[in-house]
Amino acid sequence: MDLKHTEELAAKFNDIFGYKHDKTYFSPGRVNLIGEHIDYSGGHVFPCAITKGTMALVGLRDDKEVHAYSENFADLGTKVFNIDDDLTYDDDDEWVNFVKGVVHFIKKAGHEVTQGFDLLIYGDIPNGAGLSSSASLELLIGVIVDDLDQLNISRLDLVKIGQQVENHFIGVNSGIMDQFAVGFGETDTALYLDVNTLDYEKVPVDFKDNVILIMNTNKRRELADSKYNQRRQESDAALARLQEKLDIQTLGDLTNETFEANSDLLTDPILYKRAKHAVSENNRTKAAKEVLAAGDLEKFGQLLNESHISLRDDYEVTGVELDTLVQEAWECDGVLGARMTGAGMGGCAIALVNKDNVDHVIDVINKAYKEKIGYAASFYVAEIGPGAEKVSD
Repeated sequence: MDLKHTEELAAKFNDIFGYKHDKTYFSPGRVNLIGEHIDYSGGHVFPCAITKGTMALVGLRDDKEVHAYSENFADLGTKVFNIDDDLTYDDDDEWVNFVKGVVHFIKKAGHEVTQGFDLLIYGDIPNGAGLSSSASLELLIGVIVDDLDQLNISRLDLVKIGQQVENHFIGVNSGIMDQFAVGFGETDTALYLDVNTLDYEKVPVDFKDNVILIMNTNKRRELADSKYNQRRQESDAALARLQEKLDIQTLGDLTNETFEANSDLLTDPILYKRAKHAVSENNRTKAAKEVLAAGDLEKFGQLLNESHISLRDDYEVTGVELDTLVQEAWECDGVLGARMTGAGMGGCAIALVNKDNVDHVIDVINKAYKEKIGYAASFYVAEIGPGAEKVSD
């Protein structure tokens, strides 16, 4: 976020709260390069933090209240809650439920939260785009509360608290990948994460003359109201069938060959397809880490393409909007690969594009998208940046 906008936010904070803010924090969004819809099936994911994200300006209060205002939801005004209250989800609180949820689970973990604060936030991650605006906010609030009360919560515990908020406060049965990428991200680095053990490897990213182009369908999707929870239930059901014969803990324990050799256990074709995606995507992600580390960008692009096809045909979470963006990208010169990213059913796709071709690729894709879908997509080049952090006192 640029300095000019930070200065505008500082002036806004002063207008709303009547004094100059004390501290500034930033928390990124994330792009998952590959490894989609497997973070809850014990597989490997390969995300990175991006320089789009959520900024917070914070002022200290002398009471136990949090006064929260978002530039993204200015019509809601300032929401207020007391950190000593029994904090519960309330539809009327909208985005502030994420703030309440983080405070709730930090307290539940045994930490004493005592410092009230005034909060102004602004995010340049499109809401509902699949770039983890919710995880960005969760880790942002976690870093703020940890800093203000000097709690010294480990980064991994903040990541787990973010996931708890998503699962048990907001009601989305998501895995831990989003919060992990936002919490542990580093500049020009992707995280190769085993979601089963939370062991991870930092992989330097050098796309050479190429950039990651984010392609936003501009079709919002609400995770809690989407097919997300249904897909997780189907994956769990497929795992249970396979465990009748195989000594496995997760679908991520299977090679492609072992899965196919035991596919007769999945007599339901839907469960077969769901499990096939989880197994093959995990193995694609393992391959993607190796070829990216070796600098083989053409093979990396091919794996992106195969990932999208699996998400489209076996997991069935793409939809006409994402398929249109990706199909058009595949046909453009200078594109090494493209796939949907995030939960799907709307949101965003990514493409690995030669930087000299970016403007032409955007023009071609957007023209075709408007003709087929009826409205424009949005496009932005992603830079890989650091995780959630305090920017200044």
